[in-house]
Amino acid sequence: MNFFQLLNSLDELLYELMSWFIFFPVTMWRLLRHPLKTMRYAEEQLLLPQDRQYRGTVSPPVMLILTVAVIQCIDLAVNSTNPIVASHHGLAGLVNDDTSLFLLRLTLFSAFALVLATLKVQRSSIDLDRDSLQPAFYAQCYAISPFALLIGIGTVLASHAHSFLQVAGFAALLGAFLFYGTVQVRWFRQELGQSILRSFVDASIGMIASLTVTLGIGLLFL
Repeated sequence: MNFFQLLNSLDELLYELMSWFIFFPVTMWRLLRHPLKTMRYAEEQLLLPQDRQYRGTVSPPVMLILTVAVIQCIDLAVNSTNPIVASHHGLAGLVNDDTSLFLLRLTLFSAFALVLATLKVQRSSIDLDRDSLQPAFYAQCYAISPFALLIGIGTVLASHAHSFLQVAGFAALLGAFLFYGTVQVRWFRQELGQSILRSFVDASIGMIASLTVTLGIGLLFL
């Protein structure tokens, strides 16, 4: 790679990074206003050529990564050192800096997307493979982003010493689960064409399984 090719690559990288400041809030707003429509958009975009995908939004995996980065920044702004980073008990000894904490958070939230996407494919009439799982996983990366942001904000506020902020934190946590649960019920109903009751059962199973996996991994680091 010569010097001019390097400059061109840096030019594209800089534009991509700076464009996230615009398209991240745009994508988050679309998810909050029209979550199902945006999840369907995530699946439909995969049918386009790669260079034409997600032109008006941030791609689903990047959206989740950026959301976790925002959570990390909020946590660092309020708590200079996360308790997991400060702890050296059990597997917490492996999380000894902000980068490893970021990867842990990303893994925990990604587990939600993976479990629910896998359940949806298994409940459909298609075989589970890498191609059939990807659209559902991308849709779930979008769905988990507002949930993750509310969970991150709620956790930080709930751990604050001020009682008003604690109440606001618990309200954010409750709102996160209500929003995420409602979206999942509607998504299963839309994608599988089934009753609300059946969709509620599927969504509940998926969320309980996701929480079990997440809590199981999380407890190893406490």
